Amino acid sequence: MDNGNKYPNINIAGSKYPNPASKDMAHGYTNHTQIKWNGILGDISIQPISNKILKVLQVYPNPEEGILNVKLNKDGIISNPLSVTIVDQEGNSIISEAISDYTEEKNVVKFQFSVKELEVWDEFNPQLYTIEVNSEGEKVTKTFGNRSLGHKNGELTLNGHRIFLRGNLECVIFPLTGRPPMQKEEWLRLYQKAKDYGLNHFRFHSWCPPEAAFVAADEIGMYLQVELPHWSLKVGEDQKTFQFLENEANKIIADYGQHPSFIFMSMGNELEGNFGMLNDLVSELKEKDSRHLYATTTFSFQKPVGTRPEPQDEFFATQWTDKGWIRGQGVFNEFSPNFKTDYSANSKQVEIPLISHEIGQYSVYPDINEIEKYTGVLQPLNFIAVKNDLENKNLLSLAPDLTEASGKLAAMLYKEEIERALKTPSFDGFQLLQLQDFPGQGTALVGLLNAFWESKGAISAEEFSKFNSPLTPLARFEKAIYKSGENFIATFEISNFYKELKDQKLVVSLTNSTGAPITEEVIENIDLSIGNNTSLGNLEVPVKVDTADVWELKIKVEGTDFENSWPVWVYPATSIKPNREVHITTSFAEADQLLKEGKKVLLNPDLEDLNGVEGRFVPVFWSPVHFPDQPGTMGLLIDKDHKALADFPTKEYTQWQWWDLCIHSKSLILDELSIKPIVRVIDNFVTNQSMGNLFEAKVGNGKLIVAAIDL
Repeated sequence: MDNGNKYPNINIAGSKYPNPASKDMAHGYTNHTQIKWNGILGDISIQPISNKILKVLQVYPNPEEGILNVKLNKDGIISNPLSVTIVDQEGNSIISEAISDYTEEKNVVKFQFSVKELEVWDEFNPQLYTIEVNSEGEKVTKTFGNRSLGHKNGELTLNGHRIFLRGNLECVIFPLTGRPPMQKEEWLRLYQKAKDYGLNHFRFHSWCPPEAAFVAADEIGMYLQVELPHWSLKVGEDQKTFQFLENEANKIIADYGQHPSFIFMSMGNELEGNFGMLNDLVSELKEKDSRHLYATTTFSFQKPVGTRPEPQDEFFATQWTDKGWIRGQGVFNEFSPNFKTDYSANSKQVEIPLISHEIGQYSVYPDINEIEKYTGVLQPLNFIAVKNDLENKNLLSLAPDLTEASGKLAAMLYKEEIERALKTPSFDGFQLLQLQDFPGQGTALVGLLNAFWESKGAISAEEFSKFNSPLTPLARFEKAIYKSGENFIATFEISNFYKELKDQKLVVSLTNSTGAPITEEVIENIDLSIGNNTSLGNLEVPVKVDTADVWELKIKVEGTDFENSWPVWVYPATSIKPNREVHITTSFAEADQLLKEGKKVLLNPDLEDLNGVEGRFVPVFWSPVHFPDQPGTMGLLIDKDHKALADFPTKEYTQWQWWDLCIHSKSLILDELSIKPIVRVIDNFVTNQSMGNLFEAKVGNGKLIVAAIDL
């Protein structure tokens, strides 16, 4: 079996990879996450074909009307009537009846019958059934889930009820084997890990997984999106290529179409080219199999395609619309922290289900301890190169702290990213890029888990699922920082895609850093419908503090595990008067003279007088190798117990109260100095420079603190 790259324009070529074998980017055929293999994965067998009449069986459930539509391919004449039996997963017979009312057209038999006894299939109740059709001793069987998919008024529905996709990408990342698993158990393990983190959806980026992935998703209740195996910028230019893709599309829906977990199908990733041909292909597939929703592409940089749905699209995955961004990557570094915002202004005009495309992509520093886990066919040459570079620069001891601090920042950004999506009534889901690392494309370590789906210590599954859950308490408040004399005002809402809940009680609390209560409110008699439950209550508290502190706002649905929380920083309104023994200056010359006199100096130069890396809050995007022309830092590593920060509450990693300080700063390169910064700026793992924007030193008999921040 030849898996060679035989068809032109299947792949987008990665321009930064000199080895021709590494240029291909589509995950159906790439060196970036899997090895290139030839032959067959899984099982191959030869079986005798009998001259049976009954052939392929397909079922099309309609649970809203309690009907099952059946299509049976045959080869010959069948007797009348047909015998139909449906059994559940335990083998119990649910329905057994004779069918005499059916239609025959050429080699296809069609009929329908009542199945009101059957439970519906979804993420909370992945109930499966097996239907058996008999005719004079011959029988065919099919396993199915009783579910129907649709969209109503732009909202994604399953079994007539609205759902929300909390998704993750799967890009053929299997470091031990270099190829996807063929066993159901391995997929069940992977899906369960995702469910532990609150996810309910997987997008297979530019590839279609094997049968085992569908079977496992059916059993555990995971919603899947599959794609044709290309990432083309020249769709339609080669007729043989397009015919191959059309054949693949028809094979996918024929072989996997019966799986209830198979909800979305896209014609490929970020396609460009002839969208007339893609619209025609989608129209053809919709006519053949209505059990899924289809899209011409999963986002596109070709305008206007990427800004609004195509005529045949039944869902729309994008990172922006014609109104602007609908993901945080284009927002969080440009605007100060604001927790009132959602994406409604840029998305409410979209009239089909809307999914935010590849959100996140916040790089985390490599976990050097991961090297020893590569015991299979792949070697972690990228991690080894980073380790060697750190050793040469005497920075290796910092590696665990760099991983944790950058990971904590990424987790915080993912939290706000997800909450904004959940707050947006016109959204139907998001797709993370991604929960686990992407080891290809020059090393894109964007995961809170490593490539083996193991925690990197940034955030636990329990913590992550607090804000990524079927039911998520949410708060809207104006900013992260308040000072005495202001009022902290928050409003509460709940994103509920779990089930309708009557007469619920919300407990809202505000506590200080010692856990002492500031205020608590209980909101009773709340009915939670499916969707966005807004304006459930509000909290207004005057800020009165003499010393800086960090408060915690928490919302909990009483009697459940559903809760969520947010930090808020509060400061006294009065300015701190500098110690008269400390001389504050923006001048290098003045600082030099004062230090020669043995003085204590705080040097806070104008930023334009400093050579350094532009200050930035959000960590490097995706991969500093794949996208080298970007500000390349990865957050802060902070000596939180240092006396310089005694009146500035902080963790050892970046939080929202650092936003203004990071944006208005320069990261100074300290490679040639034996200095441990008070605030270390984490460089990206390509250059691994020692950097900081707040540090101290002895200069002669003088003492110096340098703040490369516009204080």
